[in-house]
Amino acid sequence: MKAISRVAVIALAAGLAGCHEGPAKDEATLAGVADDTFVHAQTDYFKGMDGNVALSPQEAAGRNMWLVWTGGNDRFWDQMNHSTFGTFDLLKIVAPPPGSPLRRANRFHWLGAINEPCFAGAAGPDASRYGLYLDRRVGTGPDGKPCSADPFADPEKYPGVKTGARGTTFKDGTVLPTGSYYGGPTGIVGLRLFPNPDFDEKAKAHWDPARYYSDPKYYNDKDLVRPYRVGMSCGFCHVGPSPTNPPADPENPTWANLSSITGAQYLWADRLFFWQPNEANFVYQWVHTYRPGALDTSLVSSDNINNPRTENAIYELGARLRGSAKIGQETLAGGGKDNAQFNQFVKDGWLTGFYKAPDQVWTPHVLKDGADSVGALGALNRVYLNIGLYSEEWLRHFNPVMGGKPVTPIRIADARKASAYWRATEKGTPAIALFFLKAATPHRLADAPGGAAELGKGAPLLRRGAEVFAVTCARCHSSKQPQRVPANVRYATGKDYLASFRSWWGWTQSEDYKAQMRAIVARPDFLRDNYLSTDARVPVTLLRTNLCSPLATNALEGNIWDNFSSRSYKDLTPVGTVSYTDPFTGQPRTYAMPGGGRGYTRVPSLISVWSTAPFLLNNSVGPFNGDPSVGGRLTAYRAAIRQMLFPAERQKDSELGGRGVGLIDRTTRPTSLFVPASYVEPLKPLLGGEDKGLLARLQDAEGNIRIGDIPAGTPINLLAGIQPLAESTDTKVIARHYHDVLTLLVRLKEAKLAIRKAGRPLTNAELRGEYARVREPLLKLAKCPDFVVNRGHYFGTELFNAGLTPEERSWGTEPVLSPQDRQALMAYLLTL
Repeated sequence: MKAISRVAVIALAAGLAGCHEGPAKDEATLAGVADDTFVHAQTDYFKGMDGNVALSPQEAAGRNMWLVWTGGNDRFWDQMNHSTFGTFDLLKIVAPPPGSPLRRANRFHWLGAINEPCFAGAAGPDASRYGLYLDRRVGTGPDGKPCSADPFADPEKYPGVKTGARGTTFKDGTVLPTGSYYGGPTGIVGLRLFPNPDFDEKAKAHWDPARYYSDPKYYNDKDLVRPYRVGMSCGFCHVGPSPTNPPADPENPTWANLSSITGAQYLWADRLFFWQPNEANFVYQWVHTYRPGALDTSLVSSDNINNPRTENAIYELGARLRGSAKIGQETLAGGGKDNAQFNQFVKDGWLTGFYKAPDQVWTPHVLKDGADSVGALGALNRVYLNIGLYSEEWLRHFNPVMGGKPVTPIRIADARKASAYWRATEKGTPAIALFFLKAATPHRLADAPGGAAELGKGAPLLRRGAEVFAVTCARCHSSKQPQRVPANVRYATGKDYLASFRSWWGWTQSEDYKAQMRAIVARPDFLRDNYLSTDARVPVTLLRTNLCSPLATNALEGNIWDNFSSRSYKDLTPVGTVSYTDPFTGQPRTYAMPGGGRGYTRVPSLISVWSTAPFLLNNSVGPFNGDPSVGGRLTAYRAAIRQMLFPAERQKDSELGGRGVGLIDRTTRPTSLFVPASYVEPLKPLLGGEDKGLLARLQDAEGNIRIGDIPAGTPINLLAGIQPLAESTDTKVIARHYHDVLTLLVRLKEAKLAIRKAGRPLTNAELRGEYARVREPLLKLAKCPDFVVNRGHYFGTELFNAGLTPEERSWGTEPVLSPQDRQALMAYLLTL
């Protein structure tokens, strides 16, 4: 194998440094639109939501921003359509074809998206909207009350960015409007409709709505220009049915039946990304591992780890912030110091206590790996980038979805300089925080229809359940903690964090801690202003859940979210060696967790846990029933909480379950993997002659790569987690890694050919035999080797004391709860 050339090394270094002629300007800036044009609306249009909470104008502006502000990301989602050749098409989600299960009458059941009140399904193609089957606005809502007009669609009050063909009068006299910068409603909460600035006279002449719905050659054309772009607000992934006031018909909710803070617990991400499911496509099978309510937030800015995680519910922000003031201190450095802080917007009061210039911040950790560590406002602003804000610059730093390009950090300083949308977002997110401080209150079962009766059934168990909670769960699941702390227990951060966490954990196993915690839990006000969690990062050697989440790399130094993670996060000490299961033999293996921030998990809140099943960070424990009623949620809770506390009853793998191995996601039929030429060509300058030959053997006549058939029963993560890039700056390591990846892909591609040459039928068993020969090289290239998705969190059970590595055993043993104590704990958790 030849080493890569000096020219290639220079090219790679330039890519790693993000070298280009300054930051790209966004559409608004190029059109001469200033950020102060984007005034965030203060009208309380969504009154009735969130328990009919009374909002000030600024708080209402925060909720409006959360639910309808897209920050120009319609450009990004339209580009995603092109890069997936029409497979992912948000326009088909909001305007599905006749007969599709995505139509409004079945939308919640099939997709889990929330139908917006005051709309009805399309009666037919709408000639005034280019023949699309878009939902129709109606005058009366599901509650029989008159519907007011959507105020955010007003182009006079909220004038859109006039760019490209927007505002054009066509030859036939019709006009492509400029529209509003909030877009127009689509009939789906969180998705907004914008005129496509690329839809010019030529595009209009080529547009054929009948073919758009019926002709794959037409709608899969990467050059097809659709008349609309669809933007996505944060609300799309965070609005759900209210647990305490659920809709009688989930397909027809009123605003009073909806909550802005629960998270999209019922959203099927695979059906969102594939409007037309295709089980023969490996990528479809890959996203099918995203259980309802879970989404890999690094799917687009890919870290090449299959890592679906639940959509965060946002409860008790005030209690959470106050808890972070005790143990959430972080040190900022570099671009992280450019993050907005409350002090820039609030001049007095308790919100000013979370930042001390120039580099100290006290912050909740929002992402499940605890990587968001630069302040609450920085976390909110990063969310907008992650859903496509300022895509003009963002997409220059990585290849979306497929990866394979050296990743570089997007810089806050660049966004602030060149993006009017970013600056408008920064100005608005403090209002979102104020909205959450007012509205993010718990949904208690006691306040739900029939809830008091349900709680009454478990009343005899509650006292014992509270004691069990105090000594087993409260150390991680209560923001109210003992105030009398031993001198040797201290909080530290960065490189000293792991040692300080060990000292604290050891204390929680003592009778001193347990006695204090019993008294705290017994107080009548225990649940008041209690986040029921902690912002401590728990080492995976203790938690023992699937390794993929704490292996996420996007927030590491020099990666895409570098500016949104703290110096102290990047300095975290490696947690040591962890155990996992070989996905082919079922035998135990060990893995040395890398450092730089990896190896830890932020603890979820148990607020309203009765309404949030299935459980674990990926919704893998317990069945999903899709029923948002109180009874439906309780049924899901009882099944899931039993599996949490009796882990031997969790779902087992279809092939290794007899050996006690938990659930491994596998392909359900033979599939193929397609990589377009546009992703392949940038690799060529980085390859030596031999490796260029390997690449040529992979490519078809158009330069694409197609690998298949991948046999049924293959672990999804065996291919979804292949590391395409060497995480090294050593040129020899880089060259070897590319060679290994290309060699392995050639073997996979040619396995099928070898069988055909032998003149025998192509059977799944033969394909699996070929794959068996390369499974060790595939595992070696996997960024996350752990394929068992429903393991871990064994506290109070027999499995906690079954650690396999010295680091896992070093946390000590834990008392095993009796079956009766587990039943009592289940009853107590219903009260949270």
